[in-house]
Amino acid sequence: VQLQASGGGLVQPGGSLRLSCAASGSIFSVNAMDWYRQAPGKQRDLVATITRGGSTDYADSVKGRFTISRDNAKNTVYLQMDSLKPEDTAVYYCHVYIIKISGTKADYWGQGTQVTVSS
Repeated sequence: VQLQASGGGLVQPGGSLRLSCAASGSIFSVNAMDWYRQAPGKQRDLVATITRGGSTDYADSVKGRFTISRDNAKNTVYLQMDSLKPEDTAVYYCHVYIIKISGTKADYWGQGTQVTVSS
């Protein structure tokens, strides 16, 4: 199973970015999908999560600004980030819970994508 994340970059405060993360390989089903972020010198924190059925939850720091969504047909999760602030600067990681074709359950991390919010 592989996760391919994309969409990071440099944006000015108040701007927007959209991250995506696609899972591929011997996948039977993708359950919960999450986005985490890690700023330099800090721990990795949960930003947003979405269940297979579409229920979502967000860290207080991003509520009202970030939107997580998914396309189950494409095994892809998205993170729409609006009204970005300098404190949103971090490496963003996708994280997914997968049931493989073999029946094994496992979780996987994407490679991380840098988001920098700066003027």
